[in-house]
Amino acid sequence: MTAANVQLPGTPPATAMTGSYAPIWGWPTDPKPAVLAEFDPPPEPWSRGHRGVDLKTNDGASVLAPQDGTVSFVGWVVDRPVITIDHGNGLRSSFEPVSSELEKGDPVDKGAELGTVEGTSHCPPGCLHWGVRQGEEYINPLQFVMDMRPSVLLPRPME
Repeated sequence: MTAANVQLPGTPPATAMTGSYAPIWGWPTDPKPAVLAEFDPPPEPWSRGHRGVDLKTNDGASVLAPQDGTVSFVGWVVDRPVITIDHGNGLRSSFEPVSSELEKGDPVDKGAELGTVEGTSHCPPGCLHWGVRQGEEYINPLQFVMDMRPSVLLPRPME
């Protein structure tokens, strides 16, 4: 079963009548960014892969909380600043490189500024890496802001 088939906490189901989908998370930047690198999870937890998505932005750009939560980490990981938000139900978002004045335990509302893109990470300058975990498993952050369900070819209406 793929993540596209699973309704995760914090994401509304498609309505039975229309099949429409309305994500309740917001993008972590405004305006909506281009995706520079897609989610590419490793086959094993210790293997090489891309455990999030890279979003096009600018150095100094504001990073916004995609959903309500509480700051669970703010600090340096290796050589870059990182902030992590606990959204409840085992969901956590991490952003890098993000410089922030927030502290562990601070509540954040959806759309609130978490900090600014500062420095470099594994992607070019002006790039924001966004990762989401459900428990300890990395999942595709885009499923919270986009309709990731597979396209379905419907029969042609009868005339």
